[in-house]
Amino acid sequence: MPLPWEALIPFGLLTSMFAAAGTLSSVSKRAQNQGKPPRYNIDNWDEMMMERDRRLTGHLRGQSSSTEAPEGFATSSVWYTQRAQ
Repeated sequence: MPLPWEALIPFGLLTSMFAAAGTLSSVSKRAQNQGKPPRYNIDNWDEMMMERDRRLTGHLRGQSSSTEAPEGFATSSVWYTQRAQ
């Protein structure tokens, strides 16, 4: 049974397009997360830590090794923006 060589060109194109789309999607997600893999199954604790990191560094995935908090960190709490009940 001979191999239909005409089918290899569309197969190669289809395979390369799927590979390119997957690679570009992965690169885009990593670029949005400062080179780190995306987070999955985020619970309340993770959301609080991400908000803290955002207030410390300006980005959800940023982390700081400084022992001192920046000037505006003490007054940038989310509690000040919520209404008293």
